[in-house]
Amino acid sequence: MIDLPVTQLRSLLIRLAFVTLTVAVIASCGKSAPPPPTPEVEVITVDTRTVPVVFSRVAQTEGSRDVEVVARVSGFLEKIAYQEGAPIQEGEVMFEMDRKPFLADVEAARGELEASKARLWTATANFDRTLPLAEAEALSQSDLDQATGEQRAAEAAVYSAQANLTQAELNLSYATIRAPVTGMTGKALQREGAYLNALSDSGNLSYVAKTDPIWVNFSVSQNEQERFRKQVDDKGIIENKFEFEIVLADGEVFPNRGTLDFAAPIYDASTGTFSARAVVENPDHVLRPGMFVTANVLGVERPNAIVVPQEAVQQTSNGHVVWVVNNKEQTERRPVVMSDWVKTGWVVEHGLSAGERVIVTGVNRIRPGITVKAVAAKPGKKAPAATKSES
Repeated sequence: MIDLPVTQLRSLLIRLAFVTLTVAVIASCGKSAPPPPTPEVEVITVDTRTVPVVFSRVAQTEGSRDVEVVARVSGFLEKIAYQEGAPIQEGEVMFEMDRKPFLADVEAARGELEASKARLWTATANFDRTLPLAEAEALSQSDLDQATGEQRAAEAAVYSAQANLTQAELNLSYATIRAPVTGMTGKALQREGAYLNALSDSGNLSYVAKTDPIWVNFSVSQNEQERFRKQVDDKGIIENKFEFEIVLADGEVFPNRGTLDFAAPIYDASTGTFSARAVVENPDHVLRPGMFVTANVLGVERPNAIVVPQEAVQQTSNGHVVWVVNNKEQTERRPVVMSDWVKTGWVVEHGLSAGERVIVTGVNRIRPGITVKAVAAKPGKKAPAATKSES
């Protein structure tokens, strides 16, 4: 064994390590690095189909009949007979006035009628006696004229007395104030014991709002109307019978749909809109007057539309873009113009054609012009098959 000094041995070991490292580096330079794996993306193949076009409007409900409840006769309020704010049926009692004065008026009118009938009986009997005597020239013509006049005056008095009795009976019936329509009641504006003057504000008692059916009011701007007309002309929009889907403030969809009931023939000069109204069946009184709701206008279809899911669309500072895979299996960044939202995604106005493959997942791992492996999207992300109509 060669016995070397420590310093020489250390130098020899360093030279040996350097030679070994150099040989390893030279050997590695002779091999190429493995290529990166091809990114995999999920795509859908877009196609044209007929889709519904839904127009949403902020709307407010209104009773189809809001009827003020007022006193028709003057008198003292004796009883409030309804539950304020609760539903009520047409004809149910709401207020009762003191009936005694009106009963007295009915009795007085009935007595006057009986007296008038008695005077008529007397006048008729006198006429029946006078007529044959006058014909026999036993009495003068003036006596016959007087008897005739008395009989006719008595008949007129009977008619007048009958009318007074009818008016008194009407006033008696007005003392019981009933609901004019079926609907929701308002609070009572007068309390028991108050004197109601039918000719002043004290005669205003409450109101009843008819809520079945209920009205849903909304407005349409001139720009929206022109846009819709242009879509009809350019895109072949199909108008069917309009229906209205009512969405409550919490997002719940009201079970009954409405129909168009009224559309103003002219625009409001101050707002540039025209008003429209839908009527909706509301048997359970879920919708109350004055509620703000969303009215989705249904019944319009757009043929030959291209729809992509929401996850395929990206928002940039220059607008919307989607990523597509071309025939060379390379990615393209495609600017698109979006239109309406339907239940299955966004309608693409411009930028895509039928048959193109749109990337729905993996867009964060790609850049323009790279080769990718395109696989069909999973069932939950596929575009629905073309149908005649979607609702």
